[in-house]
Amino acid sequence: MAAREVNFDGLVGPTHHHAGLSPGNLASLEHAGLAGNPRAAALEGIAKMRLVARLGVGQAVLPPQPRPDCGALRRLGFQGDDATVLANARTTAPELLSQVTSASAMWAANAATVAPSTDTRDGKVHLVPANLVTMFHRSLEAETTYRVFRTIFADSQRFAVHEPLPASETLSDEGAANHSRLETSAGRVHLFAWGRSPTAAAHPDRHPARQARRASEAVARLLGLSDDARLFWQQSPESIDAGAFHADVVAVANDGFLMLHERAFLDTLGLLSALWQRLGDELSVCVASEAELPLAEAVARYPFNSELVTLPDGAMSIIAPRESEASPAVRGFLERVLAEPNPVRDVHFVDVNGSMNNGGGPACLRLRVRLEPEEEESLGAHVLFDDRLDQTLVACVTERYRDRVSIDDLADPAFVDECRVALDEITGILGLGSVYDFQQV
Repeated sequence: MAAREVNFDGLVGPTHHHAGLSPGNLASLEHAGLAGNPRAAALEGIAKMRLVARLGVGQAVLPPQPRPDCGALRRLGFQGDDATVLANARTTAPELLSQVTSASAMWAANAATVAPSTDTRDGKVHLVPANLVTMFHRSLEAETTYRVFRTIFADSQRFAVHEPLPASETLSDEGAANHSRLETSAGRVHLFAWGRSPTAAAHPDRHPARQARRASEAVARLLGLSDDARLFWQQSPESIDAGAFHADVVAVANDGFLMLHERAFLDTLGLLSALWQRLGDELSVCVASEAELPLAEAVARYPFNSELVTLPDGAMSIIAPRESEASPAVRGFLERVLAEPNPVRDVHFVDVNGSMNNGGGPACLRLRVRLEPEEEESLGAHVLFDDRLDQTLVACVTERYRDRVSIDDLADPAFVDECRVALDEITGILGLGSVYDFQQV
């Protein structure tokens, strides 16, 4: 059997709500203050996993983070038991309450950057969890992500799980949302998109550039990539200011195919020239022009935040959000992709509305990990998606998740207990053991 890519999707957590915590993420800000529906969002995510698995593509599940994070509130000076800490935060710092209850780890594309064993110096799969220091609510994820990865990828003969980069603005790392791997018979290239650097000639004016070039360089070193397999390129400040807070909002790559907006990067023609020089004519590229698909529409509808997956026969499918289907400009672009000579065979539109309303499309929800058959067999826990796991997770979410969560619910001690029961059940289903602090008390 050949190696295949396994998509590790983040399961939506029971505290999913809309708090508008992400500056530069237009959908997140637009829906701030609305009540969330964790049950519906989680079932949408599971339905997408089901589709990917039925296409014959590797699929696995990552658990939610333990939320609310009462320990984070205590580190910020709130004292007392959980109920007291949450009540005081609700009264005096409601923005902190939303942050320590965020279900943002559902967007697993930010969880880490990964290199397959075929690309690394020591022949192991390497994973570097992202520190996510740009946003406080996301920075809380790194420790648990590292712990979960050490459980799933526990075989040290095959996997190397690194600690996140030091928590510094200079080393701000947003994970695989700014990383793409391309491969042809001529070689492999890991494209690291970055948004800021002390030496950058251009910067966004309205929204923060989250990925630091120095972080991308450090991650590439930790992954053990050869120099000729690394390519660092600046994301266009224009695209960041338009709401493309990560490069995967405006570009997606898979094997020998790259699909991007012409304004995704600075000097797109220079980037393509560099890629063709390394990968040869086998590299297939489809570029959306501003005239064909305005950048604002691309950011609003997320066609480039689609999952681009390789099917068992070598063809590719695009898994796009339903919002893309509703846009004539996006549909026209995707129809052109299908008509041109490239590996893409078809497009599947999926409902991930609960994710899209917080600014995350199908690609945001998954972390891509390319595995050899023996590596896949050596995974710890029971995270590979199959009918049994599908049914068990659906039953758990249906029974344990609420269909409405507002800011007022987040400080309710009964809701905290509900969440912990659900999370305890999920980690049991996935065979992860006690990966949360509250399970170790």
